[in-house]
Amino acid sequence: MDTMRTIISEFIIDLRAQKLRAFLTMFGIIWGTVAIVVLVAFGIGFRKQTAASMHGIGEGIAIMFPGKTTKPWAGFGIGRSMSFVEEDTKLIASRVPNVTAISPEYGRRTVARVGENILNPLVSGVNEIYSDMRNIIPEEGGRFINAPDIRERRRVAVIGNKVKEFLFNEDHAVGKTVFIGQVPFIVIGVMQKKTQPSSYNSRDQDRIFIPLSTYTSVFGAIHLNNIIYQIKDSRIGEETEKAVRAALATRYKFDPTDEDAVWIWDTTEFDRVAFYMFLGINIFLGLIGSFTLGVAGLGVANIMFIVVQERIKEIGVKRAVGATKVNILFQFFSETFFIVFTGSVIGFLLSYGIIVLLGLLPIKEYVGTPVMSLEVVGITVFVLITVGVLSGLMPARRASNLDVVECLRT
Repeated sequence: MDTMRTIISEFIIDLRAQKLRAFLTMFGIIWGTVAIVVLVAFGIGFRKQTAASMHGIGEGIAIMFPGKTTKPWAGFGIGRSMSFVEEDTKLIASRVPNVTAISPEYGRRTVARVGENILNPLVSGVNEIYSDMRNIIPEEGGRFINAPDIRERRRVAVIGNKVKEFLFNEDHAVGKTVFIGQVPFIVIGVMQKKTQPSSYNSRDQDRIFIPLSTYTSVFGAIHLNNIIYQIKDSRIGEETEKAVRAALATRYKFDPTDEDAVWIWDTTEFDRVAFYMFLGINIFLGLIGSFTLGVAGLGVANIMFIVVQERIKEIGVKRAVGATKVNILFQFFSETFFIVFTGSVIGFLLSYGIIVLLGLLPIKEYVGTPVMSLEVVGITVFVLITVGVLSGLMPARRASNLDVVECLRT
C-alpha cells in the first residue's frame, strides 16, 4: 500500500512538473479511445438498424408462391400451374420440423371506403399467428385477428397506418366501420408504423388484414396467393426449402428439385450474408480505431523512455538503498498505466457525449445511431489493456535493467 501511494505521489509530481508533456501524452490516448469507441459504436448501430429494417417484413420467414413446372415428372409434362390450398400448410407443418409457424394468405385488391374517402388497397386473408410472423403490431387500443374471429367468420379488419391516414384522416379508426367492397367491417386495430424496405404484393402500411375464413366466405376464394412459414434455424434454410418442396411434391406430383414449380423467397438468406458483411465492417472499423490507439500507445512508450532517461540518477539511488528490479519495473509500469487509464476514462466520457449528441440527429433511418453497448466497451477495454501493457512494459523493463553504478555515475 505504501509503495502504491509513493508511486501515485511521484506520478502526480511528475504531471505537475511536465504539464504540457503529460497533456500531449494523454491526448493521444483520449483521441484513440474516442476513435475506437465511436467507430465501433457506429458499426454496431448500423448493423442493428439494417437488421431492424430488413426484419420489418418478418423475422426468420420465407414466402412461397405457386409457379409452373419446368421438369417432367411421373408421366406429367412441363408447364403445369401449381396452386395452394389451406391444407397444404398443415402438410408442411407436419413434415418439416424446422418450420415453427406457418400461415396461408389470400389476397386481392378491392375498393375500401369510409364516407367519401375511397382507396384500392390489397386485402389479405390471414390467420392469428400472421401478426407475430410478419411483425404486424397494432397500435395501443387495438388488436390483431384472433382465433374466435376466424372460427366465427367475423367481419373485422386490421388496417395499415397509411390506409388509416387516408380513410380516417386524424380521427380514431378502432371501433369504426370500413366498407370493403360492399361489405361493412369493424376496424379492430391499426398497424404501428414500421420500417419495411422490402415487401411482396404491397407494403403492410397499405394493406387491410381480415380473417381468412371471412375472406373465403366474402370473396369465394379457394386457392391461396401464397404461404408464409417461419423457420427455427436459419442456418439450414436451404435444407428447409428442399423439405418444403418435397412435402408439396408428394401431393401435386412434381419433381422436388423443380424450384420453378414452387418459388420460395427465404428472407433469412440476407441474415446469413449480413452477418459476415457487418462482421467485416465492424472488424475494419475496430482495426482503424485500434491502429489510432496503437499509435497513441507508441507515443506513451516514447515519452516513458524519455522519463526513464531523465530519472536515471533517481533509479540508481533507489537501487542503491535496496530497491529491487521488480520494484523499479512496477513503478514505471504503473505510471504508464495511470496515463493510459486516465486518458481512457476521459476518452470514454467524451465518447459517450458524442454518441448522445449523434443520437439526437435524424440519421437513424439511414445509417442508424451509434450504440454504447457492452460489446463496444469490451472491445475498447481489451485494446486499451493491450496498449497499456505493451507501452508500459518496454520502458519499465529498460528502467529495471539499468546498471546501478552507471546510474549513479550519470
